[in-house]
Amino acid sequence: MSDPTQRALALLTLLQTHRHWKGPDLAQRLGVSERTVRRDIDRLRGLGYPVDSGPGIDGGYTLAVGAHVPPLLLDDNEAVALAIGLRTAAVASLDGIEDTTIALMAKLDQILPDHLRRRVDALQHSVEVMSWSPTIETVPAASLIVLSQGCRDREEIRFDYQRRDGETSHRLVQPSQLVSAGRRWYLVAWDVRRNDWRTFRIDRMANPALAGARFEARPLPTETAAAFVAEGMREVAAVHRASVEVEASLEQVATIARRFDATPQTIDARRTRMDVQAVSLEWLASMIVILATSFDITITNAPDEVHEILGTAAHRISAAMRPTFVRTQEGGSLSDQLAAGVPAAESRR
Repeated sequence: MSDPTQRALALLTLLQTHRHWKGPDLAQRLGVSERTVRRDIDRLRGLGYPVDSGPGIDGGYTLAVGAHVPPLLLDDNEAVALAIGLRTAAVASLDGIEDTTIALMAKLDQILPDHLRRRVDALQHSVEVMSWSPTIETVPAASLIVLSQGCRDREEIRFDYQRRDGETSHRLVQPSQLVSAGRRWYLVAWDVRRNDWRTFRIDRMANPALAGARFEARPLPTETAAAFVAEGMREVAAVHRASVEVEASLEQVATIARRFDATPQTIDARRTRMDVQAVSLEWLASMIVILATSFDITITNAPDEVHEILGTAAHRISAAMRPTFVRTQEGGSLSDQLAAGVPAAESRR
């Protein structure tokens, strides 16, 4: 890259996307000599961008916090609005933008001046985001920032963690990836003291902080971090399970399958099998009803108690809609049974 201006902008972008760069690495990425990198660093400093440098084997260059927000060309009010919007979006777990939001949060937090960061924190503490779902687990935006920086820069993180049984422990981990699973956030990391991979719910963390020590990235035990989280969720053993045959293609049930954390399997071009599981019989029955409101389904395997719950629900729905019941033949789909007011358990006799 021969043009000094283009090279300076490319250098600035690199410094923003990674916390610490060694001189040879920057030279390789820009296709220039280390001497040219040093001259370009001096040029950025002359333009007002604070670039810290350190000598020795572990030395390198770091873009420090300055008085401006380069090179986004934002004024103070715009920078505060952007930071608040990103934090709100991250905590609200908006579908489809989680990874981008976290990356932008980490980049903006690295270069946001102290006086603007104080304004952002003050406004954030004065605003409460209303959740339409009581099951959403809120996580502090500050925790996401620290964890994303640790993942990005391969820096160890310390935090206190509360397990499902309520026991609290102090953890030291090498973070790999943040994963958004529906309305809950997870960290996939190598637990240094337990010498194994672990999944941590971020809403159960307290006081996460960068530990200062860097590490070499390890290969994940699964193809992706999301796959590792999904595997851990299955191991948490939902107590109750059911199998449902859905009159729909695999593509048609894909969205609802993700909501249920279920893996649909194709039977043929028009039918899909879906295995669902839940920690309670009531929730398992509710999942089946939700399926039945969208598709014609047949229950192929479920606990007897679930059939009883569905039968009671069918009676109540029918009683609310019309005064008499119309029986259907044995083996009809659940949607037929619900429409006719036949208890699911009675239809199996």
